[in-house]
Amino acid sequence: MEQLEDYAVIVRDHSKNLKKQVIIIIMAVTLEVSYFNSFWLKRLKNFPGTTNGTTRDNGGDGYIEPNVNEDWYIEEARIRGGFNNTSVDFGVKAYIVEEAPDQQKRGNSLIYSGVFNSRTGINNTNQFPTGEDITRSVDPVSGSIQKLYSENTNLIILQERKVNRALIDKDAIYTAEGQPVSTSTNLVIGQVQPFEGNFGISNDPGSFAVYGYNKYWTDKDRSAVLRLGANGIEEISNNGMIDWFRDNLGIINNSNGAIQGCYDIYNKNYTLSLKNGPLCTGVPGITEYTLAFDEIAGGWVSFYSFIPEQMKSNVGNFYSWYEGKLWQHYQTNDHNEFYGTSSASTVQFIFNPDPTRIKTFKTINYEGSNGWECVLVESDPTGPASVPPGLTNVDTSNLIPSYDEGVYVDAGVQYRAGFSRKQNTYYASIKNNSGARAGEVIFGGERETGIKAFYATVTFRTDASTDNGGRKELFAVGSSYINR
Repeated sequence: MEQLEDYAVIVRDHSKNLKKQVIIIIMAVTLEVSYFNSFWLKRLKNFPGTTNGTTRDNGGDGYIEPNVNEDWYIEEARIRGGFNNTSVDFGVKAYIVEEAPDQQKRGNSLIYSGVFNSRTGINNTNQFPTGEDITRSVDPVSGSIQKLYSENTNLIILQERKVNRALIDKDAIYTAEGQPVSTSTNLVIGQVQPFEGNFGISNDPGSFAVYGYNKYWTDKDRSAVLRLGANGIEEISNNGMIDWFRDNLGIINNSNGAIQGCYDIYNKNYTLSLKNGPLCTGVPGITEYTLAFDEIAGGWVSFYSFIPEQMKSNVGNFYSWYEGKLWQHYQTNDHNEFYGTSSASTVQFIFNPDPTRIKTFKTINYEGSNGWECVLVESDPTGPASVPPGLTNVDTSNLIPSYDEGVYVDAGVQYRAGFSRKQNTYYASIKNNSGARAGEVIFGGERETGIKAFYATVTFRTDASTDNGGRKELFAVGSSYINR
């Protein structure tokens, strides 16, 4: 037998500013309850942020702590607790057909309410009669429904691992005379039909964007960027970016990462922003990207230096949000300036002519605007991956300044250390600055010109002084080489 102790409850009557004391033999605790127009305090089942009970502010300082061991049920039968005051009861009870009306999460199902007609004043959006066929379910194996998009008389349903379409307000089955099988029906969502291909939208509905008849989104779990058009679902990530999306989509964390997609109606591009941030543990370098897909070019045309919080197109303009502020793009002549910060454009090429022969790349040239500099020319690695200290396994070049930045004057004569120009073509020699390779006798600056390689990686960048904010174009880049 368990010993019982005194338990005191002090109750304040707000109408008379009096206190009443009731002694109950349970345990020694004093609890003051304000029950002015309050009738019942009950814990919530599975309420977020609770642990086996309600939460309460014990100290009055705003700090909410879980009420783990105490479940108080305080019920008052009369308003204000008066002896002969008006009594309360349960009133009208909602219609319930289930014996145990517990909450259920059906992530693969749709439900629709009654009709709404503002012209006639009918509003039945709060009615979900269980006696009517008002639900549609898709295959639960394909995961939960992440995105719905209505188009004409079709509803596109994007699950985690599947994309479906459902008919809206129409029948799919007709008689031989072309009439619907059911002439009178209250059908809202009709037959669900899957699109070909095992693709979904993973858990990233924010990547979805629409322009015309094309819909764009990402399937992170399959490292794919997809387009739904007249030819069905296509992988636009295959257009020269298979490896890149495989490396960068799969590492985005479901809980903290973010994928944002928007159709840039001004530039006619599908703009995609991947935000990995600190989630890519162990992955060095940049972890956030914004890039664009162009339908006319048929590929991914550019990386951008801005990482937006949200993006939106409206009335022919493209907007983005950054640090809670709204920015309108393409409104100034300052190219590459985003959120008040200017960035340089970079383009990387792979020179790989006659791939089975080793070559010496001697000069480099380009057609385009003034203001480009060659940051680096680097050969393919040779020999072992790890080399002794002081040695290297690649050939590299010096930076080649742009046409304006490379000018200098010596003894009153003007020379150019970088690109020279002839008939609107810019050209320069490739100066080798690499260290010695294992077994190499003559290396680096002792060579007259060029780097030796099967193939070379070349990086171009806009300089910091030529027509800042102006438009820079690059049409073609080439190199002269000899077989060695």
